[in-house]
Amino acid sequence: MVDEALVWSTQWLSRFAVALGGFLIFVGIMMIGVFLLVFFGFLDVGILEGEKVRMLSLWALLIIGLLDLVSGIILRRR
Repeated sequence: MVDEALVWSTQWLSRFAVALGGFLIFVGIMMIGVFLLVFFGFLDVGILEGEKVRMLSLWALLIIGLLDLVSGIILRRR
């Protein structure tokens, strides 16, 4: 019975890590796209100059970084 619970938890953790990794890949592609739009001049950087928007983007980057760390730890232990 203990073995079944252990197998179920490792399968769930593996699926969670894969889903989290897929989400992080998606977010990374979106960030590269925004960078390219700004770099080639298709998107105005003035949009990001507001303090509220800067704080929001910094919080988003921090959360994405923490999620990336968690998924790396999960995959390392696997």
